[in-house]
Amino acid sequence: MVQVPPLQGAVEERAIDRALSLALDDDHEGALRIAAPLLEAAPLSAFDTFVTAWLLGKLSRKEESELGLRAALERAVFDGNLPLAIAAQALLREAELPVDAELQSMAAAFAKGSPRLSDRRTAPPQMAAAPTKEPPPLDEELKGDELIERATEILKAAKAAQDEASLSAAEQVTPQILFSALDPASFQATIAAFEVRFVPDEHALVEEGSVGNEAFILARGELDVSKKSMKPGGAPLALARLGKGALFGEMALLSSAPRTATVTACRPSVVLAGSKAALDRVAAQAPEVGRVFAEFCRRRMLDNLMRTNFILRSASPSERPALIERFMVRQFAQGERIIAQGSPPDGLHIVALGEVNVLHHDGTEPTLVAKLGPGEVVGEVALILRRPAITDVVAHHPTVTLFLQRDRFLGLARAHPKIFVELYELAVHRDQETASAASAEAAETEDFVLV
Repeated sequence: MVQVPPLQGAVEERAIDRALSLALDDDHEGALRIAAPLLEAAPLSAFDTFVTAWLLGKLSRKEESELGLRAALERAVFDGNLPLAIAAQALLREAELPVDAELQSMAAAFAKGSPRLSDRRTAPPQMAAAPTKEPPPLDEELKGDELIERATEILKAAKAAQDEASLSAAEQVTPQILFSALDPASFQATIAAFEVRFVPDEHALVEEGSVGNEAFILARGELDVSKKSMKPGGAPLALARLGKGALFGEMALLSSAPRTATVTACRPSVVLAGSKAALDRVAAQAPEVGRVFAEFCRRRMLDNLMRTNFILRSASPSERPALIERFMVRQFAQGERIIAQGSPPDGLHIVALGEVNVLHHDGTEPTLVAKLGPGEVVGEVALILRRPAITDVVAHHPTVTLFLQRDRFLGLARAHPKIFVELYELAVHRDQETASAASAEAAETEDFVLV
């Protein structure tokens, strides 16, 4: 994952968090008592409009909910908040309401070629600071129809204020990750593939080690990214905190390899989820979508490898584009052999996604020499030491690698002698490691031979 806000400290609960928590516990009236005053205090807030409209829908006020969701979508587009606009249109679609005009409005602001798109890219927005004093909830005596009518009055007043504010010219918007590379028709088709989810505090959206089939966009809230400790019983390693607009889990669109980290909500959040199946259907109908998604995932994958693989990391930023062009992307199914023991060297693989088993055959049962994951290199022993491969390398999960052909490796070694030296040292170490594993296996076998 890249371009995420830095990890922060403890999460300060806000009134809107309490409203979302109550709603997720099915106390929709209690949630509305909190949300409606927040909207009254900040009538131009697209998110408070969105929540109030959603709660009115939960209380069976469909017309009022539709009014609010369309207002929230329009205001989100005006503000340049695409994830929230997607969430609003997803709820409208769930209610089987027409969204064609809204999709066109979103494409006009955010799709490729939009005059509103700025040339400047900025970091994803941080969570807005909480107001120093939040308005109190509506009186608990206000219930049923009276509560709904009061909330509807506030919603309609906010809609009027938003309509007046929208008379001014909309400002330019930041190009959106992935979406702003799509033409208007492809943009609209892709938007319609996402559904909205309301996620409670401490809920894990992604579990490390699980097989993923969805990509996610955070429309509102905060999420913590962590990895399991390498030490048994150790505390998880905190990696990052994701804020509004963050895209994560996208590698599930490229490979069904297990998730490499856990993503957990640290406050009630609104998340957009796009399944691989739904996005594949869109790509089948609009090839432009498939091309943009593949290029986006490839770029993200390379960004991650730049931080974990010594070959790519050793090149200077100006040298990396030319270095990366030497590699090709290869995909392997679970159980597929990437390198065969005894085969001549044909090149070098960098594991980009997934995991591989390194197996040495010296008898009936293979010896597991190592399990290697993203950033690790395989095939270097045969390539550097110029001899047949001494192990099998088999995809333990669906795996994606960057492959460098032998003839291209020679060019890399000449251009980057430091990389060659590091690979040579790695190859010698791996060769000794494999020999030791094979010797240990032979010794263990002899212990059970009865003559």
